[in-house]
Amino acid sequence: MIEELKNFIAEGICACKVMVVGDVMLDKYYFGEVTRISPEAPVPIARVLEVKETLGGAANVVHNLALLGCETSIIGQIGSDNQGEIFLSKLKNLGVNYSGLIETSKPTTTKIRVISSHQQMIRLDFEDATELDGAETDKLLKNFSEQLSNVDAVIISDYGKGVCTKKICREVIGACRAQKKFVVIDPKGDNWQKYFDASFITPNLKELNAVLPKKISNVDAQIEETAQKVVDEFNLRGLIVTRSAEGLSLIEDKKIAHIKARAQEVFDVSGAGDTVIAVFTLALAGGLSSEAAAYLANVAAGVVVAKVGTYAVNREELLNAL
Repeated sequence: MIEELKNFIAEGICACKVMVVGDVMLDKYYFGEVTRISPEAPVPIARVLEVKETLGGAANVVHNLALLGCETSIIGQIGSDNQGEIFLSKLKNLGVNYSGLIETSKPTTTKIRVISSHQQMIRLDFEDATELDGAETDKLLKNFSEQLSNVDAVIISDYGKGVCTKKICREVIGACRAQKKFVVIDPKGDNWQKYFDASFITPNLKELNAVLPKKISNVDAQIEETAQKVVDEFNLRGLIVTRSAEGLSLIEDKKIAHIKARAQEVFDVSGAGDTVIAVFTLALAGGLSSEAAAYLANVAAGVVVAKVGTYAVNREELLNAL
């Protein structure tokens, strides 16, 4: 399988086309050092040494896909503000098709993190998480419909910021099924009815527990039993359950695979779920089996958690990890 995966990364990825629908964000990082406490209040003073801006939320999924060489498009919402301009410039530099984005009166969702010695000190969120109105929804769905025939698979990246409403999810999934295209969901919240009929959902254990009547532990047997019930309840092809230090599990019909994480130092798990869904969907779009796709996604996640902050894996790193 390893040789198959290497060949896919080296030659097959460039032929794949994936669309991401979801809540996009701009992530800003202020890296600094703390040497004293403020005389104004009992808080540390961080002297900023470096500032980094990167794509976050659904756009981090896009970032992963684009760096791996996939032809990528994005459907979502940004604001008419400076953060939106920065956001678009980053997509342009990646060669991403962002014609499906709509501009609204809401601000571009932006998360600011202050980090010292690999530790996050504070996070500031600038956002308006209200759902898109009727006119905005119609415009977004029109953009989606116009581009769907040109892609191999669709990812819905739900961060609960107003784009992935029940109407939008139902129409996206329905259109994908009608055109026999994979649609893979990164879920948010406990309303999974809006994801009914999707190909795969990729929850972490906390997200899976959000839709269960009784919480389960991070144990193979409990994951297997519960995930199969969820697959049946929501008429899915399967689930990819990301399990932190335990790796991830694939549950598909009667196929079950527990893929262990590699032993390594973990600096930051933020964005790892974005990498998993990006690589898994990309591999499915390229014709790989679900088990091979899950294995590759787990390898990619291992690269990301060893980095600080939101990070997108590139093709060379993925090959080296294999």
